[in-house]
Amino acid sequence: MIPLKSEADLEGLRASAKILVRVMNKLRQLVAAGVTTAELDSVAQKLIAEENALAAFKGYNGYPASICVSVNEEIVHGIPGPRELKDGDILGLDLGINFKGYFTDAATTIPVGNIDPRVMKLLEITRKALAEGIRQAKEGNCLSDISASIQRCVEAAGFSVVRQFVGHGIGRKLHEEPEVPNFGRPHMGPQLKSGMVLAIEPMVNMGTWEAKVLDNGWTAVTCDGLPSAHFEHTVAITRGEPEILTKLYG
Repeated sequence: MIPLKSEADLEGLRASAKILVRVMNKLRQLVAAGVTTAELDSVAQKLIAEENALAAFKGYNGYPASICVSVNEEIVHGIPGPRELKDGDILGLDLGINFKGYFTDAATTIPVGNIDPRVMKLLEITRKALAEGIRQAKEGNCLSDISASIQRCVEAAGFSVVRQFVGHGIGRKLHEEPEVPNFGRPHMGPQLKSGMVLAIEPMVNMGTWEAKVLDNGWTAVTCDGLPSAHFEHTVAITRGEPEILTKLYG
């Protein structure tokens, strides 16, 4: 059974999302050549504490940090450390917030300095694919309408969608039912209903869709070493247009 959220739940999620947006926007401003991924994590920890919230990722199944930071060929779940960002990198920044038991989740991929035009296109298409998926997140549609729209957008541009990792329901837990793949045929799966809340998150590779997990047990990378981009929003299904709870500004 996919959990439906009450209006009180949605208010709690909106409060959580506002914190996430504030923290994410501050972190995005710090991304620059010479900054280490560990420094970003340290700032995130401080900002989250100042908001009287908790980092949803820290300790989740043993994950050691407050944020995920995935550079270049890293798809998701990159662990912060001493790595310095350099001009031409792209950084996937993934953040989850737990505020009074309400969880929200969002990700963005940020260029560091001047990046290759083809890589910039990868970012633009992944962002567009997220928007296409959200457009299908309407009451009465099927879950796979989201998935199919993302896949169509990505593959029409010559890129590939990651299949080993998917989006998910979210709310009182970081991961709830249902899984939200970024590929598949339309008009399949459960029907979307007002009150469902989904973390929609296309992960898009420049080359092959295939991925592998490094020896640290967390970081997923592209099998061909080519770049990957990741964008995500927490989205509420309503009786009208979908509500993007984690909409980022600036």
